[in-house]
Amino acid sequence: MRSPALKRLSLACALSLSLPFVAQAGYDKPPEPLLSVMHAPLPAIPVLDPTRQRMLLVERAQYPSITRVAEPYVKLAGLRIEPANHSRHDASNGYGIRSCLKSFAIEDVTSHKQLPVTLPADACPGVPQWSPDGRRFVFTNTTRERTELWLGDALTGQVHRVEGASVNPVLEDDVQWLHDSDSLLVKLVPANLGAAPSSGVEAGPEIKESIGGKGESSTYEDRDTLSSPQDEALFDYYATSQLAVVDAASGKVRPVGKPAVYSFVSGAPDGVHVLVEALKKPYSYVTTYERFAHDVSVLDTGTGKYTAIASLPVADRVPVHGVPEGPRSFDWRATAPATLVWAEALDHGDWKVTVPQRDKVMMSSAPFTDKPKEIARTTQRFSGLRWLADGNEPFMYEFDANRHWIHVSRVDVGNPSKAARTVWDYSADEKYRDPGTLVMERLPNGSLVVRQDGDAAYLVGVGGSPAGDRPFLDRYSLSTGRTERLFRSDAAHYESPAAVLPGGQRFITAQQSPTEPPNLFLRTLGAADAGAKEGEAAFASTSEPITHIADPTPQVRGIGKRLVTYKRKDGVELSFTLYTPPGYKEGTRLPAVLYAYPLDYADPAQAGQVSGSQQRFDILRGYRLLLLSGYAIIDNASFPIVGDPRSAYDTYIDQLVMDAQAAVDKAVELGVVDRDRIGVTGHSHGALMTANLLAHTNLFKAGVATSGSYNKTLTPFGFQSERRSLWQAPKVYEDASAFFHADQIKTPLLLMHGMDDANPGTEPIQSPKLFQAIRGLGGTTRLVMLPHEPHWYSAMESNEQEVYEMLTWFDRYVKNAPKK
Repeated sequence: MRSPALKRLSLACALSLSLPFVAQAGYDKPPEPLLSVMHAPLPAIPVLDPTRQRMLLVERAQYPSITRVAEPYVKLAGLRIEPANHSRHDASNGYGIRSCLKSFAIEDVTSHKQLPVTLPADACPGVPQWSPDGRRFVFTNTTRERTELWLGDALTGQVHRVEGASVNPVLEDDVQWLHDSDSLLVKLVPANLGAAPSSGVEAGPEIKESIGGKGESSTYEDRDTLSSPQDEALFDYYATSQLAVVDAASGKVRPVGKPAVYSFVSGAPDGVHVLVEALKKPYSYVTTYERFAHDVSVLDTGTGKYTAIASLPVADRVPVHGVPEGPRSFDWRATAPATLVWAEALDHGDWKVTVPQRDKVMMSSAPFTDKPKEIARTTQRFSGLRWLADGNEPFMYEFDANRHWIHVSRVDVGNPSKAARTVWDYSADEKYRDPGTLVMERLPNGSLVVRQDGDAAYLVGVGGSPAGDRPFLDRYSLSTGRTERLFRSDAAHYESPAAVLPGGQRFITAQQSPTEPPNLFLRTLGAADAGAKEGEAAFASTSEPITHIADPTPQVRGIGKRLVTYKRKDGVELSFTLYTPPGYKEGTRLPAVLYAYPLDYADPAQAGQVSGSQQRFDILRGYRLLLLSGYAIIDNASFPIVGDPRSAYDTYIDQLVMDAQAAVDKAVELGVVDRDRIGVTGHSHGALMTANLLAHTNLFKAGVATSGSYNKTLTPFGFQSERRSLWQAPKVYEDASAFFHADQIKTPLLLMHGMDDANPGTEPIQSPKLFQAIRGLGGTTRLVMLPHEPHWYSAMESNEQEVYEMLTWFDRYVKNAPKK
């Protein structure tokens, strides 16, 4: 007998895609002052060079035009590729659009002298990369015909194009510095490539098959997959690259190796050996290129010889939240000329299997002809090594997905039989006692190692506390494991350490406040403070500004902001940030919009910990712009889903309702929010939350849900942190699906969705289906489908439309809602 969820799946599939759209010409715009704020430039971002002597001030574009977002592309193996210039259309995470930077400037850290960088006309530069010695920087520039390679001189600010270098950025890792800062390893479009394979009428049907075997594929792997031999030919055409070494001084381009579909490329510290992963057929039609069969080898850039390391089959049946079997996570040992390190699963890559150790860690050195040596085993999933500049004892990270737990130890790779020494062992959800992250530095050979001064290493953390985040810098003794706090942000700013200078007495921070955009400061340690309280800095310090980046939108600084803490009825601690509009008078009750994104926690103790800071500089976007129209914003309200990750979604709806009730009650109790005029909004998983809250509560007058997934039977192999399939937990999928409760959605709901959403969990079909269901059942709803937009809306026109729609909808059904 089929479950109710499976029976109702037929209803979803039966609904027609034919929708009654309201005729409209062009895009709408929100009113002033919202529109001016949307068009304001973004503050420049400082990018320090590895020597900390200079920085690049990088200005990003706020939004591209719809013309840019609408550039034609092809969908191949999880990628979106623009045929016109052989480049990526989508962002690296697949959920946005490749962005262009607007401008660069070089600033000297000590003298503050700035050098402008003149970019090419009609430039679309990518993120610049400093050379390890800080003398040069490199960036790509995407034109209408190709992706160019440009080099810059840090002393003069002059930039020039490298002739004969047409970069292939399709599979990333396209440009990287080699060990001596004088050369680059680059992926190029092969010479004499010719025209792309014909994309005319397909010669036959699309066919997929599964013959025998068992194994799940995660919902999120089914993104823009290949579907025909024609797709395979196009994928080969655009993804194939030729490796080359580029001399940074002369611009000479020297091809190395042979053209292949290189998915991963990484140069060794010796500047000679290069780790390459080359995809090979047969390609999968059910998963993205990351799971394709591939050969792992080491290329000698001097001789062109390849040494085979591993040959791995297609991995399209990996357990949800699992890892592929066989060697994975290859990396170079940072402090050896050419030594590879990788992990191999001992549990078939399946977290559901109970084993004493989950992974083994292997190592092999040039010339890679000897049998690899096992250097460690991990109780939980291996998450990487952090090497020191000297010695054989790196920090080894493990992650327990079932407990949300992190374990860090020191292992002796020279003596694997020696027991590992535990350094830290803590919940990944822990905010108040998080030990922080090791500060890293780049060696002259380009490798990243733990930043070290003798026996001292350094830790940077967000410094979570019941009053919000206050970042810190700790000095950690490698011999004793003890820490001392050098610095902690004061309560009036959000000041995060960005770099530690040689000797450890001076360090650079990024400081911001609600009225001050992020700027860099140079801090110098002073005398020890014997009376320092626990958790506070044990030393005084003084600071001087390095950068002077101005506020691009001073007109919005009149907004109010406060951290609010409270409890839900089962005792779980919660919090939100309450924003009030400029000129707000205390005691006035306002219409409000609640925004949240549910997060999963294994332990209620961590679920209730405060995150974020009230001292951050705010850039108003999306729903926050409604502050300029008289709304209060109940922002980032805690919506924890607490429980064992293997079963937490059994109580998903009950916990959502508790979260929402507690937040609304507290906002009303403060005397700021009018209980009868509250709206709710959320994006993606937050959009599902929004629809479910309208179905299961009467707390809100209207909702706006953007790019959501409302029918979880259409993502049957997991969603969010739910690991069970639809057939293992049919009631969970049905209960979580707002689509199956559309008859209960009587509160007005605005649905928006990008028509080119690549996220398999939030396919564009989800919003039209919910719209049809609500409309057919007599509810009040509106559907806005944004042309050419991915999961995160990119174009200025689309974002203007989103804000216009949200403001209009909430004005109609929330701000002007009749009193009870």
